Amino acid sequence: MKRGLAIALLLAAPAAALAADWWMVSTTGRAQAGARFEVIVIPPSGETAPEELPVRLRVDVADIALTLKPAGPAENGRRVYAGTMPVTADGPVTIRMADQPSNVLVVMATPNLAGAIPDEVEPPLSENDPMYFIVGTRGGTTARFQLSFKYRLFDASAGLGQEQPWLSGLYFGYTQNSLWDLSTESKAFRDTSYRPSIFWKWERAGQARTLFDGARVGLEHESNGGSGETSRSINIAFVRPEWIWRHREGGSFEFTPKIYSYLDKEENTDIAHYRGYVDWRARWDSGGNWIATAVLRYGTAEKGSVLLDVSRRTRDLKFGPISGYLHVQFFAGYGESILDYNVKNKSQIRFGFAIVP
Repeated sequence: MKRGLAIALLLAAPAAALAADWWMVSTTGRAQAGARFEVIVIPPSGETAPEELPVRLRVDVADIALTLKPAGPAENGRRVYAGTMPVTADGPVTIRMADQPSNVLVVMATPNLAGAIPDEVEPPLSENDPMYFIVGTRGGTTARFQLSFKYRLFDASAGLGQEQPWLSGLYFGYTQNSLWDLSTESKAFRDTSYRPSIFWKWERAGQARTLFDGARVGLEHESNGGSGETSRSINIAFVRPEWIWRHREGGSFEFTPKIYSYLDKEENTDIAHYRGYVDWRARWDSGGNWIATAVLRYGTAEKGSVLLDVSRRTRDLKFGPISGYLHVQFFAGYGESILDYNVKNKSQIRFGFAIVP
């Protein structure tokens, strides 16, 4: 029965590939967490199956990057690739190619009873918040760009991380966001915020019902490196619960509010009037090409802001081996930068590209 299903999929795939360009199928539709799994890749006419296959896996609330290796030579243009299913996988796992437009493959993963921990669950250094470069022209030409990463402090497969598994959820994070004034002669930066943090991250494993699907708990510092009247800084303690709803077609909707308390705000004592105590964040992912994220802040003085990011994946925009996204961002309200946390400028829309949407 399984073999017949695989043959039917392979026969149907070339026609479907005309719409998806690249096509992935599984001979079984199943995988075991922590164990080897295989996919068959069918490239579009005129294309050759690559030597390595970067893919993105969606496992619960985690978006995981894997590089699959060829299991043998190409046959009739098709090629089999193999990798290790993340140990946290349990239930439906969506797989799509990272560098090419493809269908979204869904496989059913069964729990890893042996407890093996694969190296591919998440690299020690990985993306954290979105990374983009965008430009707008309202009120003068300005650019906004953001860099962000997180680093896992303990390896779950060795040392303290293996002896105390909870330590493998401990991360150092860093995000830097800059506003660049391109309309002045000197092209000076208007403001830059620096946000180092340390946090513990938990993700639900398996199908057991829990209050939420994931969470982060930590401490964060934010400042702009200014001096005197232009100096801004805050220290917060935060918790970020995560809920996620998946669609059968491979898309998802996430609700991840960041709730915080100010530990230090001496340089800007009224910042809660404009930021409040929660970043209300929602994210929609179509499962292939479109991603939209909204962040709402509402202060205690009934002043706030809204930030909306929309990204469209494109195969023609590449940064080395990484596919890029066309990116548009809309901001309205108070505090586009920490320097102007209590200033309401004109609403702004900017266009550009993103590496991580």
